[in-house]
Formats: sequence, C-alpha cells, structure tokens
Amino acid sequence: MNEDSPKGRTVLAMVLKGYPRISETFISNEIRLLEKMGFDIHIVSMRQPRESFSHRSIREIRAGVTYLPESMVSGLPSLLWHTLACMVERPRRFFSGLKLMASRFALAPKKHTWLKHWMQACFMVRKTKSMGLAHVHCHFAHTPTTVGMYAAHLEGVPFSFTAHAKDIYTQDPRRIEDKIERAKFVVTCTKYNETHLSGIAPGGKPIHCVYHGINLSLFDPKGRSTKARPPYTIMTVARFVPKKGLDTVLKAIRLLRDRGLDVRYVLAGDGADKARVEGWIREFGLEDVTEMTGTITHDDVIEHYRKAHLFVLGCRLAEDGDRDGIPNVVAESMAIGVPVAATDVSGVPELVEHEKTGLLCGPDDPEALADNMQRLLADDELRARVIPAAREKVLAVFDNEKLIHDLGEIYISHDVPCRR
Repeated sequence: MNEDSPKGRTVLAMVLKGYPRISETFISNEIRLLEKMGFDIHIVSMRQPRESFSHRSIREIRAGVTYLPESMVSGLPSLLWHTLACMVERPRRFFSGLKLMASRFALAPKKHTWLKHWMQACFMVRKTKSMGLAHVHCHFAHTPTTVGMYAAHLEGVPFSFTAHAKDIYTQDPRRIEDKIERAKFVVTCTKYNETHLSGIAPGGKPIHCVYHGINLSLFDPKGRSTKARPPYTIMTVARFVPKKGLDTVLKAIRLLRDRGLDVRYVLAGDGADKARVEGWIREFGLEDVTEMTGTITHDDVIEHYRKAHLFVLGCRLAEDGDRDGIPNVVAESMAIGVPVAATDVSGVPELVEHEKTGLLCGPDDPEALADNMQRLLADDELRARVIPAAREKVLAVFDNEKLIHDLGEIYISHDVPCRR
C-alpha cells in the first residue's frame, strides 16, 4: 500500500457524534443537500442512535454509515485488532500519528480517552479503506474532530470541521487552536463564533461562517393572522440543559399569570435536567397550564408552531462556558409567523433584532422577559410589524438550500471532490 497516494479518491467522510439524532436536523439536512449537489458522502458515527425514531429527511439520505465502537470495554477486541492491523499496513503514518497524539496528550482533559480516540480513528480508516476517502469533515470541534483529525492523518488526506456551540466554549482554547492550525479550513454557524475562533487562532486559516438554515418550504404561515387572543399559547422547543434558561422562562410565565394573562405553555424536548424542569413547574404552580411533549418528530413540532401565539427562549451562558449559537427553532418560529421573545446571548441577535424581528432582553431576567412576552402577545400593532419582518429576515439569511450550496462551494474551493 502506498501511504502517500490519495489520488483518484472521491468520498467525503462526515464524522458525527451520533447519527441520526433528533436534535440535529441541521446536520441531516446538510448531508442531504450536499448529496444533491454531487458530493459522495459516507457517514462515520461515534454513537448508535439514541432515539427510536428519526425525521423524514433521514430517509432521503443515500450515504452509508460506519458506527465506531463506543466503549473501550465491549469494543476493545475490535478496536485493538484494527489498531494493530493499521500499524502493519501503514507503519510510517501510524507512528507519526502516535507522535501527533502524544504532542496533544497534555491538553487532554480526560487522559483515559486519548487512546480510545486514536483506536477509533484506526478502526475508521480500516473500515472505510476501500471507499476512497478524499477528505474528512467533522461536525463539532471536540471528540469528532479529534477522531477525524487522526483518521485524516492515517489516510494522508486533509480534514476540516464545523464548530457549533458547546464544542467551542467548553474545551481548552489551546485544543481548538491546535485543531484550527492542522485543519485545511473551518466552518462555523454564527458570526459570533467566527469572531471568537479568529481570536483564538489569528494565523489566517480560513474560517467560514455559514448559518445552518432551515427548509423554508416547511414553514409557510398559510395566511395566519398576526393577531393573538386569549387563551394565549406560548411555546418552547429545547433540550433540558442549563444554557437554555428554562427556569427563567417558567418564572416569566408565572409572572404573566400573576398579571392576569390567560396563558398555556407547550414545552417540547427532553434532557438531563428533566427532573429539575418538572420541579420548577411545580414550584411556580404551572402544572395546570403546561404541556410537556417530550421528544417529538419535526412534523409534530411544526404542528405545535401552527397553534402557538409566541415562541420563547431564555438562553444563557452556562457555568461551564456552554452557550447556544442560533437555535434553529428560533428561525423556524420566525418563518412560520410565530413571534420570538429571547435573550441576547451569542448569535441570537444576528437573527432576532430587537424591536425589528422580535424582542430581546438580557439573560436571567424573568421580569424583562415577561414584559417582552406580554408585549408580543397583547400589542397588535407590534405583532403586525414584527411578524412579517421576522419572516423576511429568515427568508433573506436562513434559506438552507442557498446556504448549503454556499457550503458546497466552500468545499469545492478547498479541493473536495464533487460530481457536477
């Protein structure tokens, strides 16, 4: 085997944390649209599916999937076999890769994972060695990029990655800098992130901002009135994690009820903080007005949008540095004609412009959030101005067909093969 001969390869490997994932519609949409452009994609997933169902868009994806062993316990025989075979088949790249891994060991927060990521990379390149990988792209800048970077080194091909939110802000900046310097290019989903990443690694490596975008054909307002009348339906779609600020939202809803507003609250999602969320609902006396749907399909989410008068998110900077980018559910609400009250965290103001396309306030301020929610529910003139402006904003900057075409052109400009 010639370790330095990637010529004639055509496959773009996409390394993902998990596939398919209900909360990552933007990734499946990206893969689907890149395939339509002519990219030959193979998915490499670090985890098996965690949900028992998936979105309809998954069925349109042609790419095959390779699942990496998740555990060093149950997966050790397979990981060890492919690692040893990789050493025999490509010794020069294997041992230079070990030096690369060793150089990064001091930056690893969990020392026991460094070997697993290396062995997963060995597993990946052996399972895909007949496919002709030309480029490795990784979604999320933490473990998928670590595995993808090692695999690309072993294959002798370039790699790149998309940095999103938690993966940027909860790891040592030196690890991000190292990955940026080794990558051929970087993509991120907000201008806020782009500025942050450019500050971490100011060496001139290409960092491209491409919004996730949404499928606008799914979010037609269908002539719905801009006016709202009680009982008001308020909606949130979110993972139950600290950065979503669900306690702030629930406090604000309690304030609205104390002010005499007749409200109903639909909370779609699930997550590690479910017990705390249920506790807040009881603490604030909102059991009789709150519907917790759990994790639901995208089609069901859209049906809830159609019945909602207001969408609300209380995003905050979490203690570990985690924060949102621009949640796609904000764009979806704006596109379908549901006004948004949110907080001015991270990239949210890039889409929700205060007093123009929605209302913003600072995080952890339930009083201010309640004020904005009340205005967007009861002020017909404000709703008549904000709702169409919000949809126009999304149409202008969040069309995933256009954005994924732009992303595809970025790939092509960096010599990633595409049949077109």
